[in-house]
Amino acid sequence: MLAGLLDIVRIDEWDPGTGSVTSWHGSPASRAKAMAAPVSTVPASYMQAQHIRGFHEFAERGLDYSRMISVSWDQPGQCDLRAMNYVINAHLRRHDTYRSWFEWKDEGRIVRHTMQNPNDVKFVPTKRGQMSAKDFQQVIQDTPDLNGWDCFQFGIIQYEEHFTFYFIVDHVHVDPMMMGTLYVEIHQIYEMIRQGGAPPALPEPSGYDDFCVRQHQLTSSLSAESPEVRRWVDFTSANDGALPDFALPLGDPDAKCGGAVMVVQLMNGEQTQKFESACIAAGARFVGGVFAAAAVAQYRLTGVDSYFGMTPKDLRTKPEEYVTTGWFTGMIPVDVPVVDGSFAQTVRAAQKSFDGNTDLAQVPFDRVLELVPRLRRSHRGFPMLAYLDAGLPPLSAVVASKAGDANARTFCDGLSPAHICMWVGRVGDETSLTVFYPDNAIARDSVNRYVEAMQEVYVGVAEGREVAVTSMRETA
Repeated sequence: MLAGLLDIVRIDEWDPGTGSVTSWHGSPASRAKAMAAPVSTVPASYMQAQHIRGFHEFAERGLDYSRMISVSWDQPGQCDLRAMNYVINAHLRRHDTYRSWFEWKDEGRIVRHTMQNPNDVKFVPTKRGQMSAKDFQQVIQDTPDLNGWDCFQFGIIQYEEHFTFYFIVDHVHVDPMMMGTLYVEIHQIYEMIRQGGAPPALPEPSGYDDFCVRQHQLTSSLSAESPEVRRWVDFTSANDGALPDFALPLGDPDAKCGGAVMVVQLMNGEQTQKFESACIAAGARFVGGVFAAAAVAQYRLTGVDSYFGMTPKDLRTKPEEYVTTGWFTGMIPVDVPVVDGSFAQTVRAAQKSFDGNTDLAQVPFDRVLELVPRLRRSHRGFPMLAYLDAGLPPLSAVVASKAGDANARTFCDGLSPAHICMWVGRVGDETSLTVFYPDNAIARDSVNRYVEAMQEVYVGVAEGREVAVTSMRETA
């Protein structure tokens, strides 16, 4: 189940088989109330604003911006649609992020509109009956975009002895913590109600609006001379005043190609344990090994002896935030000098950079751009590399809920990615790599070469071989 959560696949490759579909969407009355909702003084978070801006900038170039994520899982028996309707609406009314939508104004100004009364949110079921895979996928793809309010939907596919629940939502409203929160609030509460029990009392969420306000209060106190801002400036200085680009070619950024997903195994269980032991022996942790392996792989392919990348960090700090749906994410810049001939020294440097820059996740780079306008974003979108451990939040919340037999899966929409994204996932005893990249021949070749180089580094370290930190260009 957890491997399915980390192994992201395209929604148009999901063939759910033959089943009867019921989907939930915003009622006409709710849509009307949402579109008439007053302007809110709560600003979009910086990640939300980046996402909204990316959607509109891609549209101006004639590209379909990747924006939707989806999760699904199986539950036994016939779905009690009345109980499921209650649970879905309770979830939506519990989290304030679902009451907002964003208007894109001239010069890139973003205006938030928010419904004041949670009970104005009402989703209603539509029974669609038996559907082909093509027709079902079209229902998914028809989820409204973020120019309106209800850019999310729920649904079930009923089979003879079980049903599949799915939720698809625009990324503007959620981050990976959504997997654990949704599973608890939908799956477990539905099961309790279906069995005749009362809905449990859940911890009160903090409210995503509160996070957005606090983030802007923090960033408004910064100046161009603030130490955190200067460290971001230093990070970009090696990249001509911009965030880093992926080290290998990715094709024409203005060509409409959509996004492709690659999933490979990096190490089996025994190799995973040995790789971690090697990192610890060198004075680092597994996460440091992830960035060191990426740096060495890049060096082998390009001869560039400094790796620059970005990795996400969950910014939740209070218990009530861990039960709140929203986009609580910052980005950590990571720079790794590749030490010729020594993986141990490289992994120590990677760990030092990751640990030393973790606090910069609180300072969005877009705020740095406001303060130091001579800096730039990356040309194509910075390379994002994330490490996900099923034993740590947010996935540990799913583990704790005993979802191992639920056949849970995660999907993306397969549209044009803003960045080249890589997730190193540790699930049980194994380590896998998922890559989301532009779906063209040039990018595919680059990603294949990079992934093969990464696999060689991981396995070499795990098997105790001294990994040669040399460039293929030097040995050619």
